[in-house]
Amino acid sequence: MIDILFSFLKAFLVGGAICTLAQLLINKTKLTSGKILVYFLLAGLILQAFGLYEKLVDFAGAGATVPISGFGYLLAEGAIIGAKSGIFGAITGGLASASAGVTSAITFGYVFALIFKTHSKT
Repeated sequence: MIDILFSFLKAFLVGGAICTLAQLLINKTKLTSGKILVYFLLAGLILQAFGLYEKLVDFAGAGATVPISGFGYLLAEGAIIGAKSGIFGAITGGLASASAGVTSAITFGYVFALIFKTHSKT
């Protein structure tokens, strides 16, 4: 029981730290949300290219894989594994590893767009 609670605590702290950093960038800089999203994705990708993000994932689990930097990690990990079978594998490996998440996002986005009507906030 203690191990499960400790795992939840680690995931909460790491995921919360990543999200807090993003919120600070939104509040304190003139960076747009889109740019911050791309920077975090690239940070996860670059950290995994050097083998660092995987250590964070091993420590924090979902706290490191759920934020957008985890998507960069997933793309890099797939490309690294795919590269073992050649250049084509390096290109398609990242897409193959992220295909379930991307497909789910597109499918659920489409379904909810059909169900709900958009309106302005004003």
